[in-house]
Amino acid sequence: MPSRQLLVLVTFLWCCQHTFSFGFDQPPNFVVIFTDDQGYGDLSCYGGAHVSTPRIDQMAAEGAKLTSFYVAAPVCTPSRAGLMTGCYPTRIGMGKGSKHGVLLAGDAKGLHPNEITIAEVLKSVGYRTGMFGKWHLGDQPEFLPTEQGFDEYFGIPYSHDIHPFHPRQKHYQFPPLPLLEGETVVEMEPDADFLTKRITQRSVEFIEKHKDDPFFLYIPHPIPHAPLHVSPKLMDKVSGDVVAKLKEEDGYIDYRTRDKLFPEAIAEIDWSVGQILDALQANGLDENTLVLFTSDNGPPRNTLFATAGPLRGHKGSTFEGGMREPTVIRWPGKIPAGEVNNQLMTAMDLLPTFAKLAGAEVPTDRIIDGKNIWPTLAKNADSPHDAFFYYAANTLKAVRSGNWKLHTNKGKPTELYNLEDDIGETNNVLGEHPKVVERLTEYLADFAADIAKNSRPAGFVENPKPLSK
Repeated sequence: MPSRQLLVLVTFLWCCQHTFSFGFDQPPNFVVIFTDDQGYGDLSCYGGAHVSTPRIDQMAAEGAKLTSFYVAAPVCTPSRAGLMTGCYPTRIGMGKGSKHGVLLAGDAKGLHPNEITIAEVLKSVGYRTGMFGKWHLGDQPEFLPTEQGFDEYFGIPYSHDIHPFHPRQKHYQFPPLPLLEGETVVEMEPDADFLTKRITQRSVEFIEKHKDDPFFLYIPHPIPHAPLHVSPKLMDKVSGDVVAKLKEEDGYIDYRTRDKLFPEAIAEIDWSVGQILDALQANGLDENTLVLFTSDNGPPRNTLFATAGPLRGHKGSTFEGGMREPTVIRWPGKIPAGEVNNQLMTAMDLLPTFAKLAGAEVPTDRIIDGKNIWPTLAKNADSPHDAFFYYAANTLKAVRSGNWKLHTNKGKPTELYNLEDDIGETNNVLGEHPKVVERLTEYLADFAADIAKNSRPAGFVENPKPLSK
């Protein structure tokens, strides 16, 4: 049989199997929009009066708000490792950077090339994969997105504050920030005012180019991580005093003044989401595409505007404000419109869920911590998680099971909260529920033992060098 005919037959048989299994006419597309340092209260549909997010609010009205959606860590690198692999970061050696809480420029450490990412799982069943934005899982050639399943990559290898204008540059001595196309550095110190716009344009082009293929599109925006940057079109309503201060920047970046651009930065993210939704609609892909919007961790401690809303805590914290994220998901006709879903779900669940929907196999040669949450999304079924664990770097700090959350310090229970009645973790009822404390303490001990027994190393290279053009 000629190879083209064989390919057509294989594709037909795969599509038939998919249709019979899930009731879909064709494999769905997946779009994950992942912002940086955005708090639980930083969307207007989550009660944020300091921001305006009409397109994300539209997503929520046409899809669902997930109000108990967690990332795997309260800072950038481990959170992204959990999303990509479906595993707790400590399980895969990515609970922190090699010397700091996150990976820095020229770091010897990165996500191990043997780890299997969402992109690789979906590529196994014919998906096209694209990533446009911030990676932060290793900047050495062995660790870049193109080595972890992405066909196309345009973006920065880590946070855009890892550059010579960092407030603590005398301590860090950061090199210039590189912008990559695939594995090639195409610019040094790109104009950050235009990064959101450029990332969005590349994402739209990817949608248009692959409208006839199943695809996975990952859009990890660098903002609203400081220093805040927005394109000139968003500066019209910024006060004259702020504009004047920014014009004084010469050989430095005024982080504190730029903090005042927070509403505009969120507005540009909202614009970007609208561009993605419009591109899907224009290319006839709207009803066959699952779009999820969330962030990597909570807001920084000393921010002027970003907020965790009703939650206690911030970036770096294992209180809810550090790891529970504002999350909106939309798939017309598949996810009921206008729902508020409070079932416990995590970013680690995306890998097994997308695999199930795409007809791909979840790796069976390793432990994957994420669960298939499709029944929870489509039918509001109970969460598949008996427990969720909160890590600060590699330290297991807390556990949630049902509505109960137990905090510990050096292994000893210190605080117990009923999150259904006390989302802000203000009323410690540790002494009132000894049996709950005992049960959750056992969860912690069992999980710590499992991680100790079933963990995998991160990747390391010798003689790492910062990327340069």
